[in-house]
Order: sequence, then C-alpha cells, then structure tokens
Amino acid sequence: MKDPRLARLARVLVHYSTKVAPNDFVLVSGDEVTLPFLTEVVREATQAGGHVETLINSQEVGEMRLRHATDEQLLEASFIMESVIGKADVWISSWGSRNTRINSSIPAERLKLSSRGAASWRRVYSERMGNGQLRWCGTQFPTHADAQEASMSLNEYEDFVFGAGLLNADDPIREWQRISAEQSRWVDFLDGKKELHILAKDTDLRVAVAGRKWINCDGSMNFPDGEVFTSPVDDAIDGFITFSFPGIYAGKEIEGIRLQISAGRVVNATASKGEDLLHALLATDDGASRFGEVAVGTNYNIAKFTRNMLFDEKIGGTVHMAIGDSMGEAGGINKSAIHWDMLCDMRTGGTISADGQVFYRDGRFLPEVLK
Repeated sequence: MKDPRLARLARVLVHYSTKVAPNDFVLVSGDEVTLPFLTEVVREATQAGGHVETLINSQEVGEMRLRHATDEQLLEASFIMESVIGKADVWISSWGSRNTRINSSIPAERLKLSSRGAASWRRVYSERMGNGQLRWCGTQFPTHADAQEASMSLNEYEDFVFGAGLLNADDPIREWQRISAEQSRWVDFLDGKKELHILAKDTDLRVAVAGRKWINCDGSMNFPDGEVFTSPVDDAIDGFITFSFPGIYAGKEIEGIRLQISAGRVVNATASKGEDLLHALLATDDGASRFGEVAVGTNYNIAKFTRNMLFDEKIGGTVHMAIGDSMGEAGGINKSAIHWDMLCDMRTGGTISADGQVFYRDGRFLPEVLK
C-alpha cells in the first residue's frame, strides 16, 4: 500500500522547496530502492509543467567501481553528472539504501580518489547553486537499512522521517513557511556579525564570519530542514572543537573526533576510532583541511542521533561544522572535492556568542536578544 505521506512530500518539494515552473528542466535522482519516491516526484513535477528526466543509481554498481577501478578511472570526471547539473534548472534527489555499510571495507584511499573524481561536477553544482541558476533539494526515503542504522523498525523510521518534515500536518507547506519566518529573524541578527565564539565540552573555538551571509535553511535546499548556516572566513578560525557524535563518511564511522585549528586550517586531528580515515579525508585536497560551513541546528522534532547527517545536522540544540567545500551563496571561497559535516552537542552548558554577545545557551536561541 502506498504511503500517502510520499505524495505530500512530493508536493512540498515540487511546489515549496524548488518551485518547479512550466518548462523547467527537472532532474530527479536516487538509488533504485527509492523508486516509490521517485515515481511520486516525477508525477508531481510533470503536472507542474517541468521537463523531467531521471537518473537512477545502484549501490551495487557503485561498489563494483570502487573495488575494481584503477586509480586513473576513479579520478575520471563524471561527464553525465557534469553535463546534466550544468543544464538543469531544478534537481530533486533522494537518499536511501539497501545496505548502509556497503563501502565499509573499501580502503580510505580509494574513497578519497573517488571524491576527487567528483570534484568537476561538484564545482559546477556549487557555482550554479551559488548564483541561483540551480534549485536543488534532497530528501530521505525510508528504507529497512536506514531504519536499522537508526536503531528503529521501518514503521518507526517512517514516522520519524515524515514527522521531521511535518508531513502529518494539515498543510505542511504553511508550517514550513512559518518556520522560515521565525528563522529569518536570527539570520537578520547574525548577518553583519564578525565573529562567533563557540564554547562547549572540550570546545573553545573562534570563527570569523565577517562579510559572510547567513542562510535560512527552511526546507528549500534539503528536506526535512531546520538550520541556519554560513561559510566562515576560511583562514580565520582558531581554537579546538570536539564533536559529540560519530562522523559518518561513506558508511564508515569516525568516533571521538577532536580538531585543533589555527588560521583556519586543521593542524591536529585525533579520533578514538577511524583516525586513518579522518586523516585521509583531511588530505583529500588543499581545501579539505579548512572549513566550508558553520551552522546551528533548529529542528526540535529531531532529537535522536540516527547516523544520517541529513537529520543529525538539524538536531535542535546542536552546532555543526563541515570541512571542505564552502557555499557560494553564503560568500564562501574554500574549494574541495568533499563537504563533510561533524556535529557538536550544545544542550548541556554550551554557548555561542556573536561579537561578544551571548545569543544561544543550552541548545536554544535566547529570544530576549531580539527584543
């Protein structure tokens, strides 16, 4: 039986998130396991007047390439992705897998080479997103594998995923419009600030944000949403930060991550598990040891760590930072083949100050600051 919430999700993505218009070239992509979602989005986008094409991937095919390709083949640019992302007006993508650990035994060096091979299409994506030519939104399709990763049954995970997107509401679009208005007040407050000071357990970090633009993540770029972010000044971050939850990359976990940063670059990196992969990721290219994002999670319907950064980075009461590629729309200039988020819990004593003023404490914005 088809879940009616999939149709609601498709409507939100097509009419609110990406605002598909007649004659838009719309790319819809995802793994073959997400076919029920892809079908709903193609129907909705076609009825909205879009010219729709699909790109359906396979984990198993991707695994074969990672295992058997030469280094030269892994570094080869994807002309399909580069071409289609260079043309599309809208890209709606879905995540979901049959096996979240399919790449667990792939050597870190091969994952790094594959990321470098994707740099050409990611560059096109970043540029077109930054200048507004491409409207992208990605979302999660609930699968048994992803539910298991989150320590839930499939039914529980479906309720979690769709609940985080407010798809049980009578009018989900209206709810996201309300969230957008609320978050815009904090974006307005943060725009124009020069420096953040993040304090938490084993974390004391100063992050320059002068001249950067804060972005209101209200369901228009990925879904479910709930964060405000910017791209920091890449050579003006100093201090140290410890990430409270495991970092997940290509199905592999890195636990106990602690980074020491000087003049924007990671100068020392340790982890209690997966340290070799952490070092390999930081060495992907010159931009991988600098930061492309700093953000505050605002979705309090997401309270549990699920090993899926689409949700985890939105957890209300957390901040996250990403090494690697920055966002052009926020004024970021750091370039890298990777963009990898790591999460810090602020709910037990954490504070964030902007230019010396505390505006966030114990995982909550302080409303009196805006009065």
